[in-house]
Amino acid sequence: MDYDYHHLPHVKVQSKSRTALWATLLLTLFFTFVEIAGGLISHSLALLSDSAHMASDVIALLFSMLALFMATRPPNRKYTFGYLRFEIIASLLNGLTLTAIAIGIFIEGIKRFIHPQTIDFKWMLIIASIGLVVNIALTVVLHRSTKEEENLNVKSALWHFIGDLLNSAGVIISALLIYFTGMNFFDPLISIIIGGVIFYGGAKIIRESYLILMDTVPDGFDLEQIRADMYAIEGIEDVHDMHLWNISSDHCSLTAHVFVKNGCEPLHVILAVNQMLEIKYGIRHTTIQTEDPAIHDHADYLRQKKRLAGA
Repeated sequence: MDYDYHHLPHVKVQSKSRTALWATLLLTLFFTFVEIAGGLISHSLALLSDSAHMASDVIALLFSMLALFMATRPPNRKYTFGYLRFEIIASLLNGLTLTAIAIGIFIEGIKRFIHPQTIDFKWMLIIASIGLVVNIALTVVLHRSTKEEENLNVKSALWHFIGDLLNSAGVIISALLIYFTGMNFFDPLISIIIGGVIFYGGAKIIRESYLILMDTVPDGFDLEQIRADMYAIEGIEDVHDMHLWNISSDHCSLTAHVFVKNGCEPLHVILAVNQMLEIKYGIRHTTIQTEDPAIHDHADYLRQKKRLAGA
């Protein structure tokens, strides 16, 4: 196999994220079984909805860990960008899982409103209290991980546990309200409210994943401002066919065609553009193609540009 030199490795090694995910996965898997048992014993929908969400967390964490592993694999002849984009695919699947769980909670909550069930207050409160402590610990661990290493996939896992944290708090509130009022409808009511929070988190992750998969300009970048900064470089007469997109959550790529003025050295212009993009915008993966309108056929483009300038 021929070796293809890449000035960027197109791999992503995140040891802190991996450690955080392993610890989170093991604790989540254990507590999922605890909540399922507690929900069945107490007949609490809020507790069962939390256990369903915890089960989805296990799946989300497995996707996240697979994405971290895939990101460490180097590029090859077929996957020239490596496997960085798998992080976004896993995030999209996690977001879809969150929204599906939220819809399931909505449906079950409506059923419980129509057909109320007796709730075992003691078991509901004990399991929910343990869950609150566990979810606070897991949320803190993942939150610290996202601060240390940028990863949309870990952020999607964090949203799972924010939902779990709120769910555990909601179950406790629901249990106390049922105890003091005797009204069991608080159980499905709290579940539906928490389902709304889970749905919001899932929709947010889906949107971020969708924007990256559609190769949109990443948030925080103004394409026209970047174009203006390129025009400010000596020797550049025109900038066109410019694209800026994310391969993964923290890996940007930019391509552009530029007309170089007569008498200017194209290689010097390319070097100046690359230095500006890296220093000012942190964009390291760039492909700048220099062109001469006398050689390259851009007659239609130049006529349109003159017409717009005249208007």
